[in-house]
Amino acid sequence: MSINLNEQNLSQEEMLLMLYEGGINFCNQAKEKFISGEFQSANEKIKKVQAIVNELTVTLDIKKGGEIANNLYNLYEYINHRLIQANIRKDPEILKEVLSLLEELKAGWEDAFKKTKENNNTSD
Repeated sequence: MSINLNEQNLSQEEMLLMLYEGGINFCNQAKEKFISGEFQSANEKIKKVQAIVNELTVTLDIKKGGEIANNLYNLYEYINHRLIQANIRKDPEILKEVLSLLEELKAGWEDAFKKTKENNNTSD
């Protein structure tokens, strides 16, 4: 599954937040599908979350991002591992953990982008 948000002329910040939002939405859907016993549908939703996490992983610039990028890489690897476990075990509780991580990451990026924008506005 390939994700191409560039066609929409979005900023990098907007694309990143859209990826997180998509991951959160698909993870919520997978969790609900597990609860209702729709395991094949849950599997499809989890594969979409994995594609998004993989996109987040491959777009990291470890050289420029240093320790932060490396930590994000490790966290994305952990999230992928947990998604695999959730899928194998059909466990919505694991998806709750993944959701929490994705929501925290999204909120952190939103805060960082907001602060950057505020700093840029005050320095003009």
